[in-house]
Amino acid sequence: MKQTGVLTLAASLLATTALAEGRKVTIASWGGSYQEAQSKALFEPAAAAGFDVKQETYGGMADVRLQVQTGKVTLDIVASGSGSAARAGAEGLLEKLDYSVIDVSDFYPGLYTDYCLGGDVFSTVYAWNTDTYGDNGPQSWADFWDTEKFPGSRAYRGGVAGALEPALMADGVAPADVYKVLDSEEGIQRAIDKIRELRPHIEVFWSSGAQHAQLMKDGEVDMTTGWNGRFDTAAADGGKVAYSFNQALLDYDCFAIPKGAPNRDNAMAFLAEISKPEYQDDLPKYITYGPTNKKAYETGEIDAATAAMLPSSPENAAKQLPISLEWYAKWETVAAEMYQEMLTE
Repeated sequence: MKQTGVLTLAASLLATTALAEGRKVTIASWGGSYQEAQSKALFEPAAAAGFDVKQETYGGMADVRLQVQTGKVTLDIVASGSGSAARAGAEGLLEKLDYSVIDVSDFYPGLYTDYCLGGDVFSTVYAWNTDTYGDNGPQSWADFWDTEKFPGSRAYRGGVAGALEPALMADGVAPADVYKVLDSEEGIQRAIDKIRELRPHIEVFWSSGAQHAQLMKDGEVDMTTGWNGRFDTAAADGGKVAYSFNQALLDYDCFAIPKGAPNRDNAMAFLAEISKPEYQDDLPKYITYGPTNKKAYETGEIDAATAAMLPSSPENAAKQLPISLEWYAKWETVAAEMYQEMLTE
């Protein structure tokens, strides 16, 4: 009997190992506190459920484009901004997601597309150094641009995503009209010209969430744009930083599968797993981004105080401008070229 028990245990271990080896998946995200939160809430628990998970960091959809175009795809899943994924899907760089495998019946409307599965809801906000301004920091994008009322150094997004909308609101465009104005090269140029006005006060054009959070944590700038969860993490680590949801950009990060992913079917199963509410309700424990699965608010893991800090709470969402994926799919390439021309002047 003892020998039989040992053999049974050995067979079980071999089966578990074979299952894990048969469910390999390589996922790339952006590093820093964001990927650490994803890892703790989503990736590591999924590994415990039988996936053989390899994590990497990457530079965004440009990396995916290179892999797909060269036919050397090594990534199975990538974390992406919703706008970048919309454009990449239109370019044919992504696999169409199989929603017969991935259950999105309890997702908030609009937080998934054919090529992009919402992973969390976040906000692009303006943040300020509380050593510089105390609690009396900017309360609008016009304030962010007002260097007389709020003297000091700024940091700003070095890529076009989330860069143009604040500039138009600072220029007096009502939030409801922002994407109407941006629906032309003239409107895009208007936003870029507004950023050009602020440029003498911009010390850094940041390129990652880890970078803008570190700028505030180290006190290198007095004000910056950036993502709310990164600033909460910086504040928890001792950074003197505060922010407002007023006129913020309500957006979501998502997961996408590069075209020709070596473990495509495993990737679909992995996304189905981490979309369950028992995974998503853990994410706000590590970073203050909201879940995309509504059921995550019903498990009892997210208390009322935490929910009030999340971008997707009704009170906070009402103050914000939702990102238009349609605009990014149509205009991102053109706008990015125009923006880079300004940056390299």
